Amino acid sequence: MEVNLTPDQQAFVQQAIASGRLHREEEAVEEALALWEERERKRIEFLVSLEEAYSSLARGEGRTLTTPESVRAFASEIKERGRQRLAAELAAHR
Repeated sequence: MEVNLTPDQQAFVQQAIASGRLHREEEAVEEALALWEERERKRIEFLVSLEEAYSSLARGEGRTLTTPESVRAFASEIKERGRQRLAAELAAHR
């Protein structure tokens, strides 16, 4: 496989090699592909979660927020769930 880079991309890769960040030009392509793969994996995960949310709403599992108080209460619930999830993740890494 042959990859043609723009002059700016070539200079960027050469700078990375000169600085010791990369050792070979192929490493730049490998790293770029790995980042692209990760981005695509996250995009797919997001689309799946979005579809799950739409399905949940279609089943009537949504919540109507009609007042500033209901919005604040919902935001508080989300924050608390986030704090609990973070605490669990931190505990798992100890």
